[in-house]
Amino acid sequence: MMDNRFATALVIACVLCLISTIYMAASIGTDFWYEYRSPAGNASELGRSILEEFISMDADEKTYTDALFRCNGTVGLWRRCITVPKNSHWYSPPETDLVRSCISFSLSDQFAEKYMEPGNHNSGSDLNRTYLWRLQFLLPFVSLGLMCFGALIGLCACACRSLYPAIAIGVLHFLAGLCTLGSVSCYVAGIELLHKKLHPPDDVQGEFGWSFCLACVSAPLQFMAAALFIWAARTNRKEFMLLKAYRVA
Repeated sequence: MMDNRFATALVIACVLCLISTIYMAASIGTDFWYEYRSPAGNASELGRSILEEFISMDADEKTYTDALFRCNGTVGLWRRCITVPKNSHWYSPPETDLVRSCISFSLSDQFAEKYMEPGNHNSGSDLNRTYLWRLQFLLPFVSLGLMCFGALIGLCACACRSLYPAIAIGVLHFLAGLCTLGSVSCYVAGIELLHKKLHPPDDVQGEFGWSFCLACVSAPLQFMAAALFIWAARTNRKEFMLLKAYRVA
């Protein structure tokens, strides 16, 4: 027989798990981890000239970063986007009707080397930025996988009517929270290092977007869920052992 305190803690933990999983999945799937805000004129004047370079599969880091600076760009874990005129032919008059143009990072892009001078392949590898980029891409998927695995264990525990697996579920969510926190930290460090090498123009403002905020919120939710799972399992087990000893005595 489970105490109402433990049942309440488990329900709250499950709700926190569900919310954190939704937030993490939404964060991974959207491209608003970082946003640039440039004057309105830049998109109409420069967007048409750099769109082809931006969407090219051969575009290097400097090329697409300059485009992000000038054309209200946004960056996610999977895609980068800029805002350009709807009609991008060179002979078209300036337009105020703007559309978003996006291109996905390929797997080779995700694991490609970063250079000391972005865009200059002869400047040598920048190991710090290289591994930060790879970790910021991999850790969110590890976090999401751990939460899904924890949910699977939870379903098995419900089927077996046992509370003991709750400790394992709590540990998995704690590890997922560490992965999420690590991903956020790697992303912040990577952006700071990039801006030291490629300074945004004075009239361009950059800020972390709502996709990044979702990942930031997901981490503490995972830690709280882990604490509730572990507390409920350990406390219930202690009380069960005390009750068993009392009956024996």
